Amino acid sequence: MATAHDVAAYILSRLGPTSAMKLQKLVYYSQSWHLVWDDRPLFPERIEAWANGPVVPDLYDRHRGQFEVTVIEGGDPDRLSPGERETVDIVLGAYGGLDGRKLSHLTHAESPWRDARHGLAPTARSNAMITEAALVEYYGALDAAEDATSVGDLRWEGWDSPAPTAI
Repeated sequence: MATAHDVAAYILSRLGPTSAMKLQKLVYYSQSWHLVWDDRPLFPERIEAWANGPVVPDLYDRHRGQFEVTVIEGGDPDRLSPGERETVDIVLGAYGGLDGRKLSHLTHAESPWRDARHGLAPTARSNAMITEAALVEYYGALDAAEDATSVGDLRWEGWDSPAPTAI
């Protein structure tokens, strides 16, 4: 099984230098959609509901103090299977055009992050876990909903860049 570090390394190989916040959110969405589409986790590391959105603490430890991440020590993109790379590529197509702030805003609107924080203030510190079950329940329902609005169809009022393409 790949690790979150491997997934992050793959994302960096596709996008180049990326903000730490954006990288964390793309790793989160990769895990979420892989759980739904492949019925198994992409990586084993824990995801926590931090103030700025979902974070993989083990990955954070590798890029701590870096605004822009260029490399993840110990991460190897070649450890991802072709199917795992396909999931990440789809996620990058849907979410990769958004910056870290917009991705954080999006995760704050979704129930896995909100429910894990149990009503904490938006800026309150937390290390509450976002469970795989919560990800499957929320994103699985989005995947199954016939009338769901795709990410690409959302209106990003107040943002100066276009919405991402649909997933």
